Amino acid sequence: MLNANDFKKLMQHWAEVMVANRDYLIELDSHVGDSDLGLTMGDGFTAASRAIADSDETDIGKLAYAAGKAMSTAVPSTMGTLMASGLMSAGKALRGKTELDSRGVADLFQAFFDGVQNRGKAQVGDKTFLDGLYGAVESLKADAAAGVSMIEAAKRAAEAAHRGFLGTKGMIAQFGRAAGRGEQSRDLLDPGAAVADLLMKGYAEFMSGKAE
Repeated sequence: MLNANDFKKLMQHWAEVMVANRDYLIELDSHVGDSDLGLTMGDGFTAASRAIADSDETDIGKLAYAAGKAMSTAVPSTMGTLMASGLMSAGKALRGKTELDSRGVADLFQAFFDGVQNRGKAQVGDKTFLDGLYGAVESLKADAAAGVSMIEAAKRAAEAAHRGFLGTKGMIAQFGRAAGRGEQSRDLLDPGAAVADLLMKGYAEFMSGKAE
C-alpha cells in the first residue's frame, strides 16, 4: 500500500530522477524541440515536490492536485502544462484516498494518462508522451487484476514504458516541432516518451527501495 507520505517521497524521487537526467532530456529534445525539456522537467517536478513536502494532508488526491498546480505555475511550457494536467487529473481521480493498493496505483497512472491526453489531444501512435506511458498503464491494470505484487508490477510497468519509448523510433510525429519534420521524424526517439520512461523507472526504483 502507498499512503500520503509515500506519495510525497515518490514525488521527491521523481524530481531527483528528472534533475539527474536533465542533460539526457536536453540532448533528446535538441533534435526535435528547443532543448529546454530537461530544465522544464527538472524544475517542474522539483516545484511539485516542494509544494507538498511539508504538508500534513493525508488525502493523496489533494496532494497530487496541489503538486500539479505548483508545476503549472513553475513551468507553464507545453510539456510542463501537460505534466501538470496529468497530476491534477490524478488528484481529481484519487480525491478521498488515503491509501493506494495495486488497483489504486493503476488508477493513478490511468488518470495521469487521461489528463495529459485530454489537454494535449494526442492519440497513442502520434509519437508523444502517451506512447511511453500507455503500455505501463495497461501492465499495471493487468497485474492489479492478477494479484501481482506492487513491486513486481512496478518493475513490469517500467519495462513496458521503456519498450514504448523505444517504439517511438519508427513513428512519424504528429505534434510539436517534430511534426514539421515529417518523414524525417521517423528516425528519432520521442523526448516526451522518454519522460514517461523516466517516470515509470522512478516509480519502480521507489517501490524497490520502499521494500528494503
